[in-house]
Amino acid sequence: MVKRLLKPDYIFESSWEVCNKVGGIYTVLSTRAKTLQEALQDRIIFIGPDFWKEQESPYFKEDKSLFADWQREIRADDPEQEKTRLDVRVGRWTVPGEPIAILVDFHPLFEKKNDIYGWLWENYGVDSLHAYGDYDEASMFSLAAALVVESFYNHYLNGNERVIYHANEWMCGLGALYINNRLPQIGTVFTTHATSIGRSIAGNMKPLYDYLFAYNGDQMAGELNMQSKHSIEKQTAMYVDCFTTVSDITARECVELLDKPVDVVLPNGFDNSFVPKAALFTRKRNAARRRLLAVANALLGEQLDDDTLIVSTSGRYEFRNKGIDVFVEAMNRLLRDRDLKKKVVAFIEVPGWVGEPRKDLVERLKSGKQYDTPLEVPQVTHWLHNMSHDNVLGMMKYYDMHNRREDPVKVIFLPCYLDGKDGIVNMTYYDVVLGNDLCIYPSYYEPWGYTPLEAVAFKVPCITTDLAGFGLWANKVFGRYGEIEDGVKVIHRTDYNYSEVADNIKDTVAAFSGFTKKQVEDARKNAEALSKKALWKEFIQYYYQAYDIALRKAEERQKGKKVII
Repeated sequence: MVKRLLKPDYIFESSWEVCNKVGGIYTVLSTRAKTLQEALQDRIIFIGPDFWKEQESPYFKEDKSLFADWQREIRADDPEQEKTRLDVRVGRWTVPGEPIAILVDFHPLFEKKNDIYGWLWENYGVDSLHAYGDYDEASMFSLAAALVVESFYNHYLNGNERVIYHANEWMCGLGALYINNRLPQIGTVFTTHATSIGRSIAGNMKPLYDYLFAYNGDQMAGELNMQSKHSIEKQTAMYVDCFTTVSDITARECVELLDKPVDVVLPNGFDNSFVPKAALFTRKRNAARRRLLAVANALLGEQLDDDTLIVSTSGRYEFRNKGIDVFVEAMNRLLRDRDLKKKVVAFIEVPGWVGEPRKDLVERLKSGKQYDTPLEVPQVTHWLHNMSHDNVLGMMKYYDMHNRREDPVKVIFLPCYLDGKDGIVNMTYYDVVLGNDLCIYPSYYEPWGYTPLEAVAFKVPCITTDLAGFGLWANKVFGRYGEIEDGVKVIHRTDYNYSEVADNIKDTVAAFSGFTKKQVEDARKNAEALSKKALWKEFIQYYYQAYDIALRKAEERQKGKKVII
C-alpha cells in the first residue's frame, strides 16, 4: 500500500537570494515558485532580505494591501513586550507565478547580536565566536525571517494548519533553529546547496573526492578558518526535521563533512516557460549570433561569419571549481588540432572585477564598419580593475593566446553580468545563451549545475562532468555516460585527471565542428528532450517527500509534547 503524503497548508521559505539575484539558488527558488504557487495559491510565502531602500528592486513589486493588518502589527512598537520592531515590505516576486514575497530589514537585530549568539550556543552548541565576513549579516537576516514567520503564524494561523519552514543554505540556519525551538508545531526543512566546508576545500586547491572519506569536517573548518559557518550548517542539519541537498554527489559530502546523512535529495528543476517558441526562438537565436559575432569581429578586426562555431562557458568566477582553467586549457590545445573543421570563437562569460566597457570597442560597434586590425588586448571586452592579476587573462598570457589572425580559435573574456545593460553585448544571459552552438562547463566542484541545464533547455548541446550533480543525473537518465550526440557529453573527472579532461573537451569540440546539419539538429533535439525530464513538474515530487517527513515529525512532537519552548 502506497503511503499518503502529508501536504502542507502553508510553506514559508527563506533565502538570502529571494528577490536578490546572486547565484544559482535564485534560479532554484524563482523557477520552482510557479509550480508551488499553482499548488498552494498564495500559501507559499518567500522571505528575503530588504536591500532596496535607495532604489526600487527589479525583482519585487510591493503591494501594501497584502496582509495590511499584520503589517501594521509587526511594525508597531509594543513597550509591554520585549520584541523587536521589524520593518517589512510585502508584495510579489516578479517571476513566473508571481508568488508572495516578504522582504525584511534585519539591521535592527545587530544591537542584540551577542545575546542572539549566546542563545544559539546555549541551545544548539553553535560556535559563532570565530564569525567574520558575511556571517553576521546572514545570521541577523536568518533570525529576522524566522521572527516574520512567528509573527505571521501567531496573527493568522490557529495551530490546526500543517506548516513548513524551509531554510536554504547555512545563511538561513539560525532561523530554522529558532522555529524549531519556538514553534515546534512547524515542520522544518533545511537544504544545503553546497557544504561550506566542501566548497572551501575545493576552492583552496585541496583534493576533495579521493580523500573525502578521510576528511574530518570540524578539523578542516579549523584549518580553513570556517568554524562558524560550518558550525551553524552542521547543527542545523542535526536539529531540523528534514535535512536535504541537491544531488547525490553533495549527499556524500554531507555524510563525511557534516556527519549527517540527508533525508531526501532534491534535484534542481527548471521552468521552461520563458524559453521562446517557434519563430521567436529562431529570431532570438539569430539576433544573439549576430551580436556575438559583431562583438568578436570589432574586437579582433576580423570578418567571422555565421559558419563560425560559437562556444562558451559561464557561471561564478570560481576559476578551478567551475572548470574555467580547464576550459582555457582545452581551447589552447584546440588551436593546434588538425581535426578542427571550423573557426571557433569561445566566450568566457564570467563576472570579474569589471571596471567599464571598452570605449574603443563601443565606438567600433556603433560605427557598423568592418575592421581589419585588432584592438589592443583583443582578449577582453571590458577593462578590469585587476588586469595584471586576473586568472583568465593571466592563463591566456602564459599560453601566449593573443587571438592572432591565423589562430583558428579565438578566446574572448566577457567579464560582466549579462543583464542587458553591460555596455557591449547589451543582451540578457538567456538571450545570449541560445546563440551558442556548444556550451562547456567542465566543473570540478558543482553540487548541481544550472548552466548546463539552462543550455539544453535552449536546445544548445553541452559538455559537463560527472563531478556536477546535473552530469550524474544525465548519466542516470541515459544509463551510461552521455555523448555529445545525446545533447549532453558527460566527462569523467577526478582530482587528478585535469589534462585528460582538457583533451576530451578538445576532441569533442573538434568532432562537433565536423557534424553534418542533421547531426547538429539531432543533438539539439536530444538536448531539449533531456531538459524536459528536469522540469519542476517532474522534480517537485521530491519536495513533497521532504515536506511529508518534516510534517510527520512535527505531528509526533505535538502528540508527545517532548519539545520545551
